Amino acid sequence: MSNTVSGTQGVASPTEQGTCSTQATRWEKRDSTWVISLFGTAVGAGILFLPINAGMGGFWPLVVMALLVGPMTYLAHRGLARFVLSSKKPNADITEVVEEHFGVGAGKLITLLYFFAIYPIVLIYGVGITNTVESFIVNQLQMSAPPRWLLSIVLIMGMMSVMLAGEKLMLKVTELLVYPLIAILAGISLYLIPDWTGAALEQVPSAKDFATTLWLTIPVLVFSFNHSPAISSFSLAQRRDHGDQAVEKADAILKRTAIVLLGFVMFFVFSCVMSLTPAQLAEAKAQNIAVLSYLANQHASPVISYFGPLVAFVAIVSSFFGHYLGAREGLKGMIVQNMRQSGKEPNAKKVEVFIIAFFILTLWGTAIANPSILGMIESLGGPIIATILFIMPMYAIKRVPAMAKYQGHISNVFVAVMGMIAISAILYQLVG
Repeated sequence: MSNTVSGTQGVASPTEQGTCSTQATRWEKRDSTWVISLFGTAVGAGILFLPINAGMGGFWPLVVMALLVGPMTYLAHRGLARFVLSSKKPNADITEVVEEHFGVGAGKLITLLYFFAIYPIVLIYGVGITNTVESFIVNQLQMSAPPRWLLSIVLIMGMMSVMLAGEKLMLKVTELLVYPLIAILAGISLYLIPDWTGAALEQVPSAKDFATTLWLTIPVLVFSFNHSPAISSFSLAQRRDHGDQAVEKADAILKRTAIVLLGFVMFFVFSCVMSLTPAQLAEAKAQNIAVLSYLANQHASPVISYFGPLVAFVAIVSSFFGHYLGAREGLKGMIVQNMRQSGKEPNAKKVEVFIIAFFILTLWGTAIANPSILGMIESLGGPIIATILFIMPMYAIKRVPAMAKYQGHISNVFVAVMGMIAISAILYQLVG
């Protein structure tokens, strides 16, 4: 990936920029490909638990969530993309932009936090893909699973090989995976309509319960729609392709991504919630199983039993790509920062080889170990992701001259407030 997203490509030349303005306003196939890629990054395995977590409080809080999550998703990711594109350096990724705007010390701290917020999620996907395929082999194919050490390395190398082949192949594979995922989500949502009941509508919580449910569920929505790990690489690609029009193009792509996420994911959530009672959702929560698994058990549905593992597999693989980009970027930033502080100029090729080996070995080791603690680690990374996605760009708008042009918009207040709400709810759940 180093040749395509880590900064070796320069900003468009003056000659090329003559066509950038037209390109920025004209929608192209590669723009649709980026929408699909960002959608794939956001829709990870968490979508299988989202209807349970978001629907526990009943139908009416879910309506308010649906109204909030679209603007939250678009405006927060737009702010982060604009932050990355505010650098004077044409090829600066998010770790370099932080250092440029906030100084070396803050740059190192945020790069460290950025890495450790995303890296555990990458490890979770290594475990998740192994468990999903192993379960499919045993339960659906009725075969004996191969040794875990062998199955895990084959799957991990398969995903890593796509990333190593470059941005174009990664986007193409993501596109091939996510279109079926969108179709399956829409298909299952429609399939469940005959089972819709009025049970969820009948549950009208008190004002206090309504507010509490909304408060505690906002983080679930934030991270179910989160595609921030891919935003830095995405922003660099827009700068490479569109030069001075990169912000305009990035805004347009992110707006469409938020619309697609809102439409397909929330339809899936509403359909699942409407086909189950609040008591059933609570039971699914207690059993700690994905919503499709619970529905399959309730309805003895071969359709859901068959598509459930497929949805999980596609969601994990597509989301792995985007999260790997972010984790790789964070690790590279830490290595480069420390080497330069020691007076050494990093060898790009050696750094790249080390990063690849590090991810393969740690993914493999974690997949073999199959720990259950990773869910907790992901929760601990929540406040960091929310801070980087919601708070840092809004702080930069107030403090960084290059972003001063974005001041004075009510959307900035909205993003900052929703970020603080998300962080407070996460911290409450961690200590509660």
